Amino acid sequence: MANVLLKNIENPNSADISEYKKVGGYTSLQKVLGKDPKSIIDEVKKAGLRGRGGAGFPVAMKWTFASADPKFPKYLLCNADEGEPGTFKDRPILEKNPHVLIEGMVISGYALGSEYGFIYLRGEYPAAKDILNKAIKQAYADNLLGDNILNKGVKFHLAVHQGAGAYICGEETALIESLEGDKGQPRIKPPFPVNVGVFAKPTVVNNVETLSNLPYIIEIGGEAYAKIGSADCPGPKIYCVSGHIEHPGVYELPMGTTLKDIIYTHCGGIKGGKKLKAVIPGGISTPVLPPDKIDCPMDFVNMPKHGSMLGSGAVIVMDESVCLVKVCHRALKFFEHESCGKCTPCREGTGWLRSILGRIEKGEGASGDIDLLLSIAANMVGKTFCPLGDGAASVVQNFIKHFRPEFEEHISAKACPNR
Repeated sequence: MANVLLKNIENPNSADISEYKKVGGYTSLQKVLGKDPKSIIDEVKKAGLRGRGGAGFPVAMKWTFASADPKFPKYLLCNADEGEPGTFKDRPILEKNPHVLIEGMVISGYALGSEYGFIYLRGEYPAAKDILNKAIKQAYADNLLGDNILNKGVKFHLAVHQGAGAYICGEETALIESLEGDKGQPRIKPPFPVNVGVFAKPTVVNNVETLSNLPYIIEIGGEAYAKIGSADCPGPKIYCVSGHIEHPGVYELPMGTTLKDIIYTHCGGIKGGKKLKAVIPGGISTPVLPPDKIDCPMDFVNMPKHGSMLGSGAVIVMDESVCLVKVCHRALKFFEHESCGKCTPCREGTGWLRSILGRIEKGEGASGDIDLLLSIAANMVGKTFCPLGDGAASVVQNFIKHFRPEFEEHISAKACPNR
């Protein structure tokens, strides 16, 4: 299929509003203004759009909850805190096609009855901040943002809020805490943000890729959109592929494209003709898969049936030269560093797991270390405020599940067999 979310990005001036308009930009917004906002939510429901941030929650359901809440004002937050290791799918939209996101947010705000939006941007994306601010300024100048958009009596204001480099702020309630000026730590749920979000008002938090789908849904209609890709999770999906692959990069493909096809058909296979050893399919916090498990549709419904999750769609490919104990150890160093420290299982558990993995990787592991790792992980899962602790535990559990002999060899040989 032709690019939708990444349309026209090969144009060096694609971020400019005039270039966006040349390829049909903002026509979807003109189409919806004046319509019953509920009809837009109905169209999104027909489309079957699921959130592209990792959870895959039905977008129309979230919007219905927020729009039905009588409290005002309502807020629309774009989660552009792309901090999951291996993930860079939102960056081309932010830097090359910012107006598709802005248009999607104005349409979404109108549907929700929201008059205020924020783009919570990853602190490590300084170029995107300048590009977004310029695009927003252009949209205001063209009366596509403001108090009377296109003279239709519709109000929507938008601003960029840059984070300070905390992975935890990718979690929606931690993002809200940070936006309010507090420490970025997750809240207890319920209440959920759709009812009690930023400034205690109804708030919808959607990912960059999710919101950027809105202009296309309006353009072709929900029923046509629902026919793209997977029946359970329709629409285009951005997959970002890195590691030992011939053609790493960002690929816009129909949702449900198999992991095998992504690696071998679209990305040209394993670099240098080496053998595939392992794949992390959706960012570092999704369960790793061995080579015999990759013939699986990459969507939110089918991936769990094959022992992993779609996550952000960030595919990390590892060939036969990789030490998976070292990979697991590095992942836990990341999780330990990024744990906000609010809850004990995550705060203590990530450090404990990292420490044990470190000594195994150095050839200093003891005979009971693997079972100890699994015991610690089991006592973290389901016991934390947010999914960070679950993700850290899952990394350990699944690396051991599929590659236990490599861990055992590190311990018995007192060295890494890959060196």
